Amino acid sequence: MTTTETKSRADGRSTPDATAEMKSAMTDFVTDLRSFQAAITSKMQQQEERMTMLDRKSRMASRPALATTAGETGAPHQKAFETYVRSGDDDALRGLDIESKGLNTAVAGDGGYLVDPQTSESVRNVLRNTASIRRIANVVNVESTSFDVLIDTTDLGAGWASETGSVIETATPQIDRITIPLHELSALPKASQRLLDDAAFDIEGWLAARIGDKFARAEAAAFVSGDGNEKPRGFLTHPTVENESWTWHNLGYVATGKDGAFSTADALIDLVYSLGAQYRANGTFVMNSRTAGFVRKLKDNDGRFLWADGLAAAEPARLLGYPVLIAEDMPDIATDAMAIAFGDFNAGYTVAERPDLRILRDPFSAKPHVLFYATKRVGGDVSDFAAIKLLKFSVA
Repeated sequence: MTTTETKSRADGRSTPDATAEMKSAMTDFVTDLRSFQAAITSKMQQQEERMTMLDRKSRMASRPALATTAGETGAPHQKAFETYVRSGDDDALRGLDIESKGLNTAVAGDGGYLVDPQTSESVRNVLRNTASIRRIANVVNVESTSFDVLIDTTDLGAGWASETGSVIETATPQIDRITIPLHELSALPKASQRLLDDAAFDIEGWLAARIGDKFARAEAAAFVSGDGNEKPRGFLTHPTVENESWTWHNLGYVATGKDGAFSTADALIDLVYSLGAQYRANGTFVMNSRTAGFVRKLKDNDGRFLWADGLAAAEPARLLGYPVLIAEDMPDIATDAMAIAFGDFNAGYTVAERPDLRILRDPFSAKPHVLFYATKRVGGDVSDFAAIKLLKFSVA
């Protein structure tokens, strides 16, 4: 017999070797597996290419263009407002809705348009950073033409009752309504058309600075000495009485004991403690720079200065432990002058304002300049007559 053994079949043909059949089957299987793997790899590469392309498109869509100006990349209203300021073209503003709580529609009927939210915020920052009563007063935003403050001016009656005795009717508190009307504050800056045509000129920053400076100075003066006629009423224009006989609707004062000067520094201590304890915790001194220059020289009986500078850069100076606001519209020290105020102005004085600012562009009245008529509605008045006390430079 040979080493390779063959078997006979019924038809006389021989069968192939089993090992050869297995090798052939394995070869076919590996070939099919490699084809399947190649197909899967190709599909995965195609999917990766699609994902990469989508990612690049999304990044490019959100990336700001490198060669555009600041106005082209801003909000739609900001670009429309800048176009209106520079050229007077108001087409983009007429049908534009502003997505803001305080600014929700464009005003087209009277030719004035609302400033975009970013510019309005710039103006409000300028107002807050000025030395004005606004910084320590209660500032509220209203949508109407006035703001009412309700004050409980009297106390509720009470009494002791026995177990079997009858209950006696007690006094009922009285509510006083203080109405603060809103007045129109306006500014009228101008710029040449050549400056407006210059793309490098920051028209919005310039406009905000000019309007903010004008409004800040006008408001600061009105909150102190405004007569209430088409302007806010200042707290110094209310009737004043000696603090021992103080009544509602009047501001109480403490006299220095000397005409146009301090008799002693004790007058400042008397001023502080003329204010009720419930207000004194949030008390602030208000005076102008010339008065502050005199007051900071005062010393107590031990030779220590009553004035203390703030320990940090943003911290206000302190007088007898209370912060000092330098308001240049306060009067100078003089005979019978109310040159120093002390009180809780957050409770004692309320500033009511509408949150929107209107701009009207006038290219005709002052050629070759362009006028910008800006208006804002604001009001202010004393809301709690017990929260503010004054120092009067007089004998009594």
